[in-house]
Amino acid sequence: MSRLNDAALSRLPAEVARPGYDRAAVKTGVVHLGIGAFHRAHQAVVFDDALASGDLRWGVLGASLRSPSVAEQLNPQDGLYTLVMRDGAEERLRIIGAGKGVMVGPQDPAALVASMADADVHIVTLTVTEKGYRLDPATGDLMLDDPEVAADLADIASPRTAPGFIVAALKVRKERGLKPFTVISCDNLPHNGKRIRAGVLEMARRIEPELADWIAAEGAFPQTMIDRIVPATIPDDIDRLAVRLDVRDEGMVKAEPFTQWVIQNRFAGERPDFAAFGVQLTERVEPWEDAKLRLLNGAHSALSYLGALSGHAHVHEAVANPALRAVVMRLWDEAQTTLSPPPGLDIAAYRTALMARFDNAALMHRTYQIAMDGSQKLPQRLLHTIEARLAAGETIDAMALGVAAWMRWQDGVNEAGTAFVVQDPLAAETARLLAGADTDEAKVNALLSLSAVFSPTLAADARFGSAITAAYVELRRDGSVRTSGKFLSA
Repeated sequence: MSRLNDAALSRLPAEVARPGYDRAAVKTGVVHLGIGAFHRAHQAVVFDDALASGDLRWGVLGASLRSPSVAEQLNPQDGLYTLVMRDGAEERLRIIGAGKGVMVGPQDPAALVASMADADVHIVTLTVTEKGYRLDPATGDLMLDDPEVAADLADIASPRTAPGFIVAALKVRKERGLKPFTVISCDNLPHNGKRIRAGVLEMARRIEPELADWIAAEGAFPQTMIDRIVPATIPDDIDRLAVRLDVRDEGMVKAEPFTQWVIQNRFAGERPDFAAFGVQLTERVEPWEDAKLRLLNGAHSALSYLGALSGHAHVHEAVANPALRAVVMRLWDEAQTTLSPPPGLDIAAYRTALMARFDNAALMHRTYQIAMDGSQKLPQRLLHTIEARLAAGETIDAMALGVAAWMRWQDGVNEAGTAFVVQDPLAAETARLLAGADTDEAKVNALLSLSAVFSPTLAADARFGSAITAAYVELRRDGSVRTSGKFLSA
């Protein structure tokens, strides 16, 4: 079977939406670092909307900073791929044409820098996960002992890291008399714009202080909040789509209908008419960010550990269990008290919509996928909320259970005795700590010593330690569902 490409567009079934603009006339106005499924199902769709409106400045050049797999999926397809939107039994297909191909940074870093420095590029977006920022979790400073950061500082012309590529490209633009591009982080973490700005400025200052001053004065790193559930594509998804399209699409992505993008109204130069395509521009992103991280993401993390440990492979299956659903509702009750909702955000309606999204069985959103990299997610999703609750003298029962479930997950064995791989940057360290502890209480205390996850103040708080230990002991003794059952009558 042939692959999806420009030549195949005219042969697709009539119900498949496809680009109506001249793809050959599209300029590359955006470079996206860390291209993956989330970008293709979220930000790229907005840029595709801009192209469809007649503004052909916003083609997207993707860049992988690690694996060539996405380049191998999309480049033979002329950058095209299918967005499959699933809502219950309904399924809508749309071909996204904004892609201008995918580069692989390690294969030719100078070529990627040159592309980012092109005068037509006005925006660099990125989804590289928190660890891709190369910032110390405790201090927020650039990790100077990171070998790839050290390599960038020694030879910025051949960068290896996301901050390195941004600094290298901005250096070239400054030398050519071009304006800086706007750097828009689309990673799911608080203060994402401030974080990438901090890493870029520190690296630039160590290389050329005048460059750092220019970036600080002329550049822009707006805060953002992004939201769309994008489950991992599995081989069966690709096979099913091939039957429907009669062409094979190795780069397809699937998502729920809901999508949201909030961007701080701060740009260094040209941009699309974001508001016309459903993006919310605001001066303060933090209230939107807090609501999303503490309600959607906090519940997702707790549900992923409790669900996966008790044998629920997908979110909709886990939330269908009355006890686990009760944990989510109680966690939302706790988190809601820490929020300051912005105008336009009805928390009650937001919670109702979130539960409907969790219930969407068509997404097949895997609990194991959400559980990955938990040490990087826990602070912003649960621990900051816990700190706010404790500061107000309030209880943390449901959130403590979510944290305890993360600790239980580090065993690498579910409640049925089935082993799994703990996918986390700190997996080796958590395994070492647990191996050296011989009681449940000792295991909790050992994991609380992880300063990259738990702040010293929180780890030393007796109320926090007591709640986590009690929840962990219950989980080990009674399992996730029975332990969660106490929230049914709460």
